[in-house]
Amino acid sequence: MPNSDPKTLVSTDWLASHLRDPDLRILDASWYMPAENRDPRAEYEAGHIPSARFFDIEEISDQRSDLPHMAPPVEKFMSRLRKMGVGDGHQVVIYDGAGLFSAARVWWLFRLMGKTDVAVLDGGLPKWIAEGRELEDLPPMIRDRHMTVRRQASLIRDVTQVAAASKLGDHEIIDARSPDRFAGQVDEPRPGLRAGHIPGSKNLPFGTLLNADGTMKDAAGLKAAFEAAGIDLSKPAITSCGSGITASVLNLAMERLGKSDHSLYDGSWAEWGMYGDLEVGTA
Repeated sequence: MPNSDPKTLVSTDWLASHLRDPDLRILDASWYMPAENRDPRAEYEAGHIPSARFFDIEEISDQRSDLPHMAPPVEKFMSRLRKMGVGDGHQVVIYDGAGLFSAARVWWLFRLMGKTDVAVLDGGLPKWIAEGRELEDLPPMIRDRHMTVRRQASLIRDVTQVAAASKLGDHEIIDARSPDRFAGQVDEPRPGLRAGHIPGSKNLPFGTLLNADGTMKDAAGLKAAFEAAGIDLSKPAITSCGSGITASVLNLAMERLGKSDHSLYDGSWAEWGMYGDLEVGTA
């Protein structure tokens, strides 16, 4: 498994060496849990990787839905990215301010829209800063670029499809939340949700796929983490979490392992935990 792969994950060294490429587009996709009291846009404006644009996960979403930051309609994705000067023929690199967290969600969104020349920055902004690399506070120069989108329905699952998979047991449903949330031992951060997990799902907290510096583990480390969680990687996988953000880290890890039959339950626990007629597993 190569260290840097412009379709999945690239190192800070790779990005630094390609920083001036004319067809490179860098996106800051930082997003934080409300309890962290961090303002990702303000942090971006104070300092970002040179030429990076800010990708607003909350705004570039389906705001007709009552569920948080659901995948946007194709037309909205295309128009927002065009306004950011991102389009066909660009190599996109996405980072976030946590290390490797919400950037994977935007990588998955690009994949959902049929764009494959897109990678996450391994270790994100914290690693970039720790290495003493340059930041700027200037807005980037934007030039409109046409974008073609072909939505890949196989990469996303709705509640009906996940309920069927839960009953049939023909997929591995993998939950990226913490063990205590998975077991229903603590209240959910979002009010009004039941505690527990989708029956038949397995727990693989997204942090177990990362090294101490926020970079993703190598192939052997990733395989070991999936195996330790009792996950059969020969079966198709559906990822889930609280609201579809950290589940994407699992999708990125599987793609790194060469596994392509994985999808994401976009509603995740924000949806499943809301409906009293859906069964809930605990312990």
